[in-house]
This record gives sequence, structure tokens and C-alpha cells, in this order.
Amino acid sequence: MSALIRNGRIEADDFAVLADDQTFPEGRKVIISLARWQAEAVLHQAKNLIVGVHLPNTVSVDELWPILQSAPLVLLEFPAFGDGRAYSQARTLRDRYGYSGEIRAFGGAVVRDQLQAMQRCGIDAFVLRQDQDPQRCLDAFKDFSIAYQRAADRMPLVASLRRRTR
Repeated sequence: MSALIRNGRIEADDFAVLADDQTFPEGRKVIISLARWQAEAVLHQAKNLIVGVHLPNTVSVDELWPILQSAPLVLLEFPAFGDGRAYSQARTLRDRYGYSGEIRAFGGAVVRDQLQAMQRCGIDAFVLRQDQDPQRCLDAFKDFSIAYQRAADRMPLVASLRRRTR
């Protein structure tokens, strides 16, 4: 079982990921595919279920925003190190639309060295790969205390320090 880091802490996962052919478990928070989310939106709203959506990194957040804004959780996929599309999805959700729900990262590229960059983009939960030590991964959020560019986390910028010394 993979570890979950949420808001800087190792936590038990309170969401179950459902396959498209699985029925909704009674009283459980679930994550479903985008296709199922779109097809069954009326159902889970009517039953007052807590349902997150798995958003493939190939889709446009801008086009889906009208239906995403009500999701309590958006699961973003990081399949490989060279594929940064989910970073852009996270920034769009947080910065452009002010999404306040949980943005969760999962996939092969969710490793210690990427966690702080993911957090800077607005991701607040991380499903770690099996080979990642959760305790060591928590230290990733302390690696840098200053940044070169703005991001969703509002970390102090190098430029602001330079202005203060003049």
C-alpha cells in the first residue's frame, strides 16, 4: 500500500479509488474516472456522495472547470519525469480558478525530489511510490526556503531579498 502525504503529514487515505465497473460503497469517499464523473454527476450529487475525480493529464482544466469546481478532490497523474502537464493543471486550478479542494498527485514521478515543486504548484496531497520512504519525503518540503519565481505557495522570492539589500 502506498503512503499518503497530505498537508505536510503522513495520513491514512480516506478515499477509495473505484474502477468504472465498481459500485459506490456505502458511506465512503471515492475517486472515480473523469468519464464516470461526467456520466454519473447527477447520481452522486443526488445521493450527496463525496466523490473526487481522476483527471488525466491530457485534458484541459479550462474546458472542464465548470464541472471540476464542485469536486472535493482532483487526482492528477504524473506518469513520468518528462511529462509536466499535471504541474500546469495544478497551477491552473489553484491560480486561475482559485480551486480550494484537495489536489492530489500520483504516479511514477511522485518522488521525494519532486514533492516541493509539486507543492509549489498547488498540490497538497501526494500518493508516494512504494519505493519512497514517507519520513524522508516529509523533509523534501524543507529543502528550499526561497524561490526564484512565483508559485501557488507564495514562498519568498530571491528578488525581494535583493531589493531589501540595496
